[in-house]
Amino acid sequence: MLWSRNGNNISASFPEIVDALRSVLEHRETVLDGEIVALGPDGVPSFSLLQRRMHVLRPTAQLRNEAVTSYYVFDVLDIDGTSTSDLPYLERREALANLSLEHPRIKVPPHWLNVDGPTMLEVARKHHLEGIVAKNISSIYQSGKRSRDWIKTPLRANCEAVVCGFLPGSGGAAGGVGSLILGAHDDSRVLRYIGNVGTGLTDRQRRELRDKLVELHQPISPFTIEPPRAVTRNASWSRPILVCDVEYREYTGGSLRHPSFRGLRNDKTADEVNVPGRH
Repeated sequence: MLWSRNGNNISASFPEIVDALRSVLEHRETVLDGEIVALGPDGVPSFSLLQRRMHVLRPTAQLRNEAVTSYYVFDVLDIDGTSTSDLPYLERREALANLSLEHPRIKVPPHWLNVDGPTMLEVARKHHLEGIVAKNISSIYQSGKRSRDWIKTPLRANCEAVVCGFLPGSGGAAGGVGSLILGAHDDSRVLRYIGNVGTGLTDRQRRELRDKLVELHQPISPFTIEPPRAVTRNASWSRPILVCDVEYREYTGGSLRHPSFRGLRNDKTADEVNVPGRH
């Protein structure tokens, strides 16, 4: 069976992976840790392609052929009722290798020793991967915990975005902005919605940005094509004048993935801001 990080059974959504695991494991009761990946035509993991499969309870044969998924196995926690979680990382890797999980839909990514972080990051960058994870070779597996023995370093990109409004903050962010509504121009010079950003803002920035945007308030959306209702429901729109710098993981499906606010730009005008990837 396949379980998501939040404990949901997702076996029905990825039957090809369940069948593959059943084939390679035979009758062994094994607990694995890994990630489901959909590769694009270039062989690079594609989040937008994976999104087509996510939350589809019973994918059709056509969808399964159009968005082929694989399971990348990173670790093994239990083999036939014997826990391996307290074994050092390299011993768990050896146990994982001994499972012989060779299958077109099952991959065990290699690991490297005695290679410095900057070199590995550059390799990941050249292959258009999301980043690297550095692991202490003697570390145990700590389920559901963040550990200093495992350090994830993602590769991030930067872009400019036009601030088109905000959603109000709540809780600790009350009295400031909860997130900024972002836009950028497409090839037709139409201002399009490219996502919201609420990460990376200090409490002071949340208050100051709210004050600025209230002064620039306008009653209607500046977008020609309206953003999703979830964005507009509590939106306060503003004149699309302010430009900010945003760090993000990737731009997919017309929206920034994992964006983080980096600050306002005084050297750019809104007319100069284009959707990521367009210059």
